[in-house]
Amino acid sequence: MTTRTPGGTVTLAENLTLSRMGYGAMQLAGPEAFGPPKDHDEAVAVLRTAVEMGITHIDTSDFYGPASVNELIKEALHPYPAGLHIVTKVGARRGANASWKAALEPEDLKAQVRENLQHLGLDVLDVVNLRVGSAMGTGDGSIAAQFGALAELREQGLIRHLGLSGVSSAQLTEAQAIAPVVTVQNLYNLANRQDDALVARCAEDGIAFAPFFPLGGFTRLQSDELDSVAARLGASPQQTALAWLLQRSETMTPIPGTSSVAHLRENVAAADLALPQDAVKELDAIAG
Repeated sequence: MTTRTPGGTVTLAENLTLSRMGYGAMQLAGPEAFGPPKDHDEAVAVLRTAVEMGITHIDTSDFYGPASVNELIKEALHPYPAGLHIVTKVGARRGANASWKAALEPEDLKAQVRENLQHLGLDVLDVVNLRVGSAMGTGDGSIAAQFGALAELREQGLIRHLGLSGVSSAQLTEAQAIAPVVTVQNLYNLANRQDDALVARCAEDGIAFAPFFPLGGFTRLQSDELDSVAARLGASPQQTALAWLLQRSETMTPIPGTSSVAHLRENVAAADLALPQDAVKELDAIAG
């Protein structure tokens, strides 16, 4: 692996240092993250190129496909290079019609962990996130039973570290009383900043914050404003949005996904995009 790590690194625990620019594998599956990849060879090349470019943080789940993305990661990268960390999620299953179904019973969560282990070809998972809310919002209510089930597997040595996905600050507090939390994955980008306080809290607590959808939810006016700043910087809107996220917090770990090697290289290049203060001020105002 290259010694260059896009966006620098963040150390979250002993033996867990991630490149701040990660890679989200969801788009390697078919439409709606269902079915096999459209181009198998390109999907393999994307994964191998990500590692070659210094990405040490790959986000996945067995409900992408389902199973086909994890199997693809195993095919492309196993035996996994030292320093590469695969972060997976449990808490949902897929219907035959590509629907998403919450699957949060403690015994089902444990079964999902074992399925991830099998399909990734691992004896222990580096990080497992409990998916509480949907991709577009946070859940509510107690997560003690669900997170406790994963904490049991951590004690048994099947999981090294635990995280959360689609959660509130109160749920993070509840989880931290059960076991250490190293990552939070929630919807967050230039246009959707409801989790500003949670981003700040994660930075203070040394928790990685992996934002969903770096370009999602923009109005036409907001898109025009982003395009204007990006053009002035000589970058794409996607690169500019990713660069803004990286400067937003020292523990921000974007995981943009793509099924194209060329697009992957464009995303990684965002880690080298320096945003002047006037550009940051303009971008900060987009959500106002």
